[in-house]
Amino acid sequence: MSPVLAGVLQLLALIAALALAYVPLGDYMAKVYSSDKHWRVEKWIYKGIGANPNTEMRWPAYLRGVLAFSAVGVLFLYLLQRLQGHLPGSLGFAAIDPDQAFNTAASFVSNTNWQSYYGEQAMGHVVQTGGLAVQNFVSAAVGIAVAVALVRGFSRSRTGELGNFWADLVRGTIRILLPLSVVAAIVLVACGAIQNFSGIHSVGQLMGGSQQWNGGAVASQEAIKEIGTNGGGYFNANSAHPFENPTPFSNLFEIFLLLVIPFALTRTFGRMVGSLKQGYAILATMATIWLGFIALMMWTEFAHHGPAFQIAGGAMEGKENRFGVGASSIFAVSTTLTSTGAVNSFHSSFTGLGGGITILGMQLGEIAPGGTGSGLYGMLIMAIIAVFIAGLMVGRTPEYLGKKIGTREIKFAACYILITPALVLVFTAAAMALPTPGHSMTNSGAHGFSEILYAYSSGANNNGSAFAGLNADTQWFNSTIGIAMLLGRFLPMVFVLALAGSLAEQKPVPATAGTLRTEKPLFTGLLVGAILIITGLTYFPALALGPLAEGLAS
Repeated sequence: MSPVLAGVLQLLALIAALALAYVPLGDYMAKVYSSDKHWRVEKWIYKGIGANPNTEMRWPAYLRGVLAFSAVGVLFLYLLQRLQGHLPGSLGFAAIDPDQAFNTAASFVSNTNWQSYYGEQAMGHVVQTGGLAVQNFVSAAVGIAVAVALVRGFSRSRTGELGNFWADLVRGTIRILLPLSVVAAIVLVACGAIQNFSGIHSVGQLMGGSQQWNGGAVASQEAIKEIGTNGGGYFNANSAHPFENPTPFSNLFEIFLLLVIPFALTRTFGRMVGSLKQGYAILATMATIWLGFIALMMWTEFAHHGPAFQIAGGAMEGKENRFGVGASSIFAVSTTLTSTGAVNSFHSSFTGLGGGITILGMQLGEIAPGGTGSGLYGMLIMAIIAVFIAGLMVGRTPEYLGKKIGTREIKFAACYILITPALVLVFTAAAMALPTPGHSMTNSGAHGFSEILYAYSSGANNNGSAFAGLNADTQWFNSTIGIAMLLGRFLPMVFVLALAGSLAEQKPVPATAGTLRTEKPLFTGLLVGAILIITGLTYFPALALGPLAEGLAS
């Protein structure tokens, strides 16, 4: 079987698995966030934290809950790392340096999971399992909660109430993420992923000498790492490591895990707003971009330039022989079009244009299908922008899902789409202009610039993957990427929740003959075009200096 055919068949199997899970998971999540009943364990949690789950919140109160909970998470995770040397199960590792501890705390709480450290050489069992893995659950639950709040803004009228953050957080964790992770962890263990709390031990090598390895609760962390679109690996090699991703089947299964909730949330959206067709339109937009990027990536990575490429069947540098070019291409596109950031290959080793595709996937805002929750609310923001553009073209007040998109709403949406590009471009420019950050670049020229651009695109968009080749464990990068991750996560949430509150206060507008039909293929095409044009106009100069220059020169 040719490598190209193998890649296509894996893609078809992945699409079939996602299609089978779409309806039941999407409907289940809609029931979770629409139910007025509380499980007993949830009641215990509410009592422990002193929250009343039946109290409705307006958007400022909902936002305060998000920010307060996340701030406590940053502080707790920072202290846990700084005290690691005094904790049991530390495997003898010392406390994490202050700048790296801040970077890691900001990373995992913001659902970014950027790692400027070697996991197996820095973090003990307590920090990995009691700190990082916990944030994998709750940071993902926060993202879904904010998305659900925005959906309620569309579905409710004449009220500013968006639900209860604490109830949404607990339900997302207990009813969705935890059971899915248990099942996924069992599958990964069956595939060969390790799950233990063993210490450091030496392993003999075939050529003589020995190498030290430590165990850990890898399968369980790998499961929520993918399901929650987190991406932080137990080991530095991430999903290229056989302890985390042992077989081609586990590789395909992990891709399925990181896509299944973001895609299924479009069904949840359709259920909650009372129109499944609206959910299908958003799904079609996400799927069109995702499949288009995979096709482009496979084309760039399978393109033969010389005998070495022909013998290998594609650009095999930096890719695992267990997975090959096809599976690595699907993984790379899926992880950068979501906010996952897990990698099963080195993106720096992709072809120039292939590396550019991974950067562009993040710069789109990771909305195809995006992260758990963040992908849906990011796409809905872009839908509002597209409706506004259409309204300008025909000269009428734009409407979306029965709500008018007025001056206030479009200002919130505009602020949302401007925040992340500003963070990426300003920090990239500063790093290139100052003398010290440039010393971290392994490569010079266009590829070296791509390393910097990728790092800040990954941080500000809450992706977390690395281009490789950049020494990011410096005070400059730990601090600035940490700031970019926090601002890139929580500033957009401010405008999402403000927009949700504004929409919820409105009276529904009845559809007329002049109303744009947002469930039709025409709107899907308009939305895809708006996303690509806005991103292209924003980032094209930076991409031209990096991956495009490298790709055209090769």
